[in-house]
Amino acid sequence: MARIPSPIGQIHDPLFEEKGLEVWIKRDDLIHPHIMGNKWRKLKYNLLHVRESHLAGIVTFGGAYSNHIAATAAACAANQLPSIGIIRGDELSPDSNPTLRFASDQGMKLQFVSRNEYRQLKENQHQLQQIHPGYLILPEGGTNELAIRGCQEIWTEINQSFDYVITSVGTGGTMAGLLKAMSGEGKLIGISALKGNFIHSEFRNMLQHHNIPFENYELMDQWHFGGYGKVTDDLVAFINDTKEKINVLFDPIYTAKMYFAVTKLIETNYFPSNSKIVLIHTGGLQGIAGFIEKQKKNILL
Repeated sequence: MARIPSPIGQIHDPLFEEKGLEVWIKRDDLIHPHIMGNKWRKLKYNLLHVRESHLAGIVTFGGAYSNHIAATAAACAANQLPSIGIIRGDELSPDSNPTLRFASDQGMKLQFVSRNEYRQLKENQHQLQQIHPGYLILPEGGTNELAIRGCQEIWTEINQSFDYVITSVGTGGTMAGLLKAMSGEGKLIGISALKGNFIHSEFRNMLQHHNIPFENYELMDQWHFGGYGKVTDDLVAFINDTKEKINVLFDPIYTAKMYFAVTKLIETNYFPSNSKIVLIHTGGLQGIAGFIEKQKKNILL
């Protein structure tokens, strides 16, 4: 069973009190043990669409450690729907890491393709639809119009006002849903997990495509720790220190970078005194086991 609405609570930290700030966190990581965070939000209405339209199942894309692949596999299994995962990397197998093992154990059929073929299939979904007729084709990361609709509910569940809402950003779907739901009520800040300023134009294109106003948001790209999937020893130490300090576990790819950015913004007086801030914990914790196995770095679970 999903824990909806997800809980929200205040974070008590001497730094926040010193700066005169209230910092809260919405724990979407606690929605479901296997379909957590923004992945649950993004899949909700897509699964309803598959059932109501009597579609055959879901085909989607992802890398070796994809949160989206793991969550889609679990969600389809729970709904007794077939799922197919097209995985970037023809050198991989279902036994390559905990994420792929989990997806395979959930019944997802994994197809391992070269990086070139992966790119071609992503760009030519008509071809993929012909190969898998009757299936819903979900993009990498799971962001589409129905996913954005699901992410709007993160905000509608919050029954108090905040000056700032902060989320991590990958494809931008969660941020787009929040921005649409907030309608300018408070400022939305996105912390990109990706290196490069291309994320700004891609996000603007997404907003334009989904008719979401360009208002009252800021997308920050300086907290990526070297790029997507890049994790330093300092970040691992920060994750462990934070877990001991506030008893919240953040993942190294998305949410830890978001929380690190928040602490730095607070230290440098970005937020005016008496501001009320809410952070969105978008999940992603399934990837930690694979990260530990690959990087040989210890994160406190």
